[in-house]
Amino acid sequence: MGAHAHPHDHHGDGRRLALAAGLTGGFMLVEAVTGWLSGSLALLADAGHMLTDFASLVLAWAAARVSRRPADWQLTFGFDRFSVLAAFLNGIALFLIAGVILWEAVDRLLAPVPVMGVPMIIVAILGLGVNIIAFRLLHGGSGGLNIRSAMLHVAGDILGSVGAIVAAGVIIATGWTPADPILSVVVACLILGAGWRVVRDSGRILLEAVPQGVDLAAIAQDLSRDEKISRIHHLHAWAISEDRPMITLHAEIAEGADSGRVRDAIRKRLAETHGFVHATIEIERAGGAHPAPHCC
Repeated sequence: MGAHAHPHDHHGDGRRLALAAGLTGGFMLVEAVTGWLSGSLALLADAGHMLTDFASLVLAWAAARVSRRPADWQLTFGFDRFSVLAAFLNGIALFLIAGVILWEAVDRLLAPVPVMGVPMIIVAILGLGVNIIAFRLLHGGSGGLNIRSAMLHVAGDILGSVGAIVAAGVIIATGWTPADPILSVVVACLILGAGWRVVRDSGRILLEAVPQGVDLAAIAQDLSRDEKISRIHHLHAWAISEDRPMITLHAEIAEGADSGRVRDAIRKRLAETHGFVHATIEIERAGGAHPAPHCC
């Protein structure tokens, strides 16, 4: 499989992230005050999550803006990694959020407190509406790792609002207050799973691992089918960002083969079959100690 690239609209992402951040920050204040007055851990946990979401959305917005900057003599590959770094930090933030919610939930299970179900369910329903609007805003974005990590934060808020609605319904109907921390635990576990996926995907890019779906052995075998190529070696692939895969390789060619034509054929094959638009190819003569004159 190839590392096919899909250009991302960072400018459109910035607008969507700014709107989502405004919605999240405004409602966070409403939810925090209501959670404090009603004694609902589910609302307070969701407000805390929305606080970190607000910071994460602002970070993602900044990353989308910075990523538009052109490359310079210091950052020769450009600023796309800033978005990947923002996604990684957002994933770590999801871990921290889930940890705090779990800690507070256990504390509430050991020492239950009264919870006012009616104000809790009203604010939770309003919060669900706000979060759905924010999610739809982000869902129309580029689909890059940065915007996806922001979407996962908002999705966590949606889960938190749903959990608070269910918990409030149980409390209103039965008076059973442990429903509040129990549903908070469920939400925290879902947030942990989402955080892990973001950290895993962004971490692979930051560690310059081979892009997902790329089989270097298969690429080497495919290129070696050309009878003019004796061997492919020093093959490396990584990604600057999700949509910018890179590859470098050495190709050992037979005596008499035109190094320029072989190089061009390799470049075309890498682009059309394997999705690598940016390739650095060094041509070597079979059995020779030095590269052929044509290399790039």
